[in-house]
Amino acid sequence: MPPLFLAKILVGFIVGVLIGLTGVGGGVLLLPVLIFGLRVPPIMAVGSDALFNFFTKIPASLLHLRKGTVRRKVVLALASGSIPGSIAGVNLLMYIRHLYGNGVNSFIKTAVGVLLIVIPTLLLFQKSIEERVANRPPTMKGFVGMAGIGLLAGFLVGMTSVGSGSIIMMLLLLFYSFPPKVNVGTDIVHAVILTGVTGLMHFRLGNVDPGLVVSLLIGSIPGGLVGSHLATRMPMLWLRRILCALLLITGARMLWA
Repeated sequence: MPPLFLAKILVGFIVGVLIGLTGVGGGVLLLPVLIFGLRVPPIMAVGSDALFNFFTKIPASLLHLRKGTVRRKVVLALASGSIPGSIAGVNLLMYIRHLYGNGVNSFIKTAVGVLLIVIPTLLLFQKSIEERVANRPPTMKGFVGMAGIGLLAGFLVGMTSVGSGSIIMMLLLLFYSFPPKVNVGTDIVHAVILTGVTGLMHFRLGNVDPGLVVSLLIGSIPGGLVGSHLATRMPMLWLRRILCALLLITGARMLWA
């Protein structure tokens, strides 16, 4: 096998292990590796990452649907906002590329850099947020509020492929009072829809490297199994904190490089 192909498989394996170990989303982990490690052009990294996330979330979404830990009406409400949000995000990227050519890659780096600071910061405080909002009545009700959450997340995913899980999960946690398993299941099933739409749009626009996606998937599937197996044998909380710290550093580097 060519060395670069093997390197891509290895990246997929490592990302899969980290997802299985820590539960941190694939988009926020993989994108900086693609841009800094494999030197994939940012716009191609965004499209490929979105399609990669779509395929990796399908097995977990089917499992949650089978277990009944999905609020289908919430998925529909989120998707009603996230799909147009994603379309707007992708179209904005195309408009920036039309105006500035390769300058769109600098824009993506900046946007991803901001998200790599915001998302890990929220993840570091997730446990304390969960404890504070436990058994609290919902503070935001109705279809419109959920659609608004979807719109924001969809727009960010369309531009960066980051946030289909982490951002929506945190916003559902802050504004609604679903049981943790339902929160996770609903989030994952919605993420399949969102990343599927986003990945397809980027694919049609030529922003996806199919070979890269396939090689990453070859590595990530066994990696996810290994990570899930190790999760019960390692200090997950500290690993999560270390990983979030590394992501914060990476985000800062993207912003000030």
